[in-house]
Amino acid sequence: MDNGLLFLHNIMRWVILVLLLLSIFRAFSGWKNRRAFTPADRKTWLFAMIAGHITLLIGLYQLLLGRYGLLTVDAPEGGVMKDKFYRFFWVEHPTFMILAIVMMTLGYGTAKKNLADDQKFRRAMWLFIVALLFVLVAIPWPFRAGIGRPWFPIMQD
Repeated sequence: MDNGLLFLHNIMRWVILVLLLLSIFRAFSGWKNRRAFTPADRKTWLFAMIAGHITLLIGLYQLLLGRYGLLTVDAPEGGVMKDKFYRFFWVEHPTFMILAIVMMTLGYGTAKKNLADDQKFRRAMWLFIVALLFVLVAIPWPFRAGIGRPWFPIMQD
């Protein structure tokens, strides 16, 4: 089960990246073209938020009970902050991803607010951009020494 959830968590990174890029594009084009806010805009933002929340739940399980979870592994000698691997997966990754999901949720929340359409688009665009930056910083990219993961989970050893 642990491997399956880790696989799903890894795949969801790509889903979130695509949905965030699509949300940013729709918000930017809606703002610049001064078009009316549509149900398609709201649904795109909703799907991005849902994907983020699903990934968060899987990630919280991994953080607590996964292969290197807080409840399954003893803290490293010298403390968590001195160990690059545990610092990333126990502190940095969860913190940035939770912040990204908060930004995605706030971005979707603008769809429900009684604002002018250009304000909705502009506010959501910036929130989704910040969420995207947080996600990009917190993903364990393959080129990151000591914490890197494969581009796609199928490439894992």
